[in-house]
Amino acid sequence: MLVSHPGIVKQVRMAATVRTRKSKASGETTREKLARAALAEFNAHGFDGTDTNKIARRAGFAPQTFYRWFADKTEIFLFVYRRWEEEEGALIAELRRKRTPAADMAEAIVAHHRATLKFRRSLRQLSVDNDDVRAARAQSRRRQIARILEWNPKSISTAEALAPILLQSERLCDALAEGELKDMEVTEDAARRELATLLKRLR
Repeated sequence: MLVSHPGIVKQVRMAATVRTRKSKASGETTREKLARAALAEFNAHGFDGTDTNKIARRAGFAPQTFYRWFADKTEIFLFVYRRWEEEEGALIAELRRKRTPAADMAEAIVAHHRATLKFRRSLRQLSVDNDDVRAARAQSRRRQIARILEWNPKSISTAEALAPILLQSERLCDALAEGELKDMEVTEDAARRELATLLKRLR
């Protein structure tokens, strides 16, 4: 493709830098602050329990600043979700690089889910009620499947075979993070072993 040529890419980047150097620098900082504040708000109060004014104030900005960077609460939720996905992907990649045992990998992923419980609850609910979030979650899962196929193409070779394993592992991570098995008055041992088994198949 033409746009992949290094010279063209460099020219486009230089032109963009000349046009927006100051606004881009300040904008990236503002955008990141808003995203961090949004995750904190969603995780403290859930999607329905917060609003754009709270996000802006937590980030240290006047409420109107929010709308310079995001159209609405759903847009920043999707932005935060993509960042959350990237963070989990980086965590898993690092664990794989270190050849971490599947049981320890399972614990690390559950801990990542547990650290953002209310955000994950909002994600699950919005995936049912909001078409944009549902589509974003489907895209996220497709990206996960693509990464897994790159890691281990010989083990499970199709998206169709991977999808149910991914969904099972995702659901178990959330259930363990939420303490659902304790609510059922059963130990978590079997669920943790099953999650580790699923992760072995995915890695």
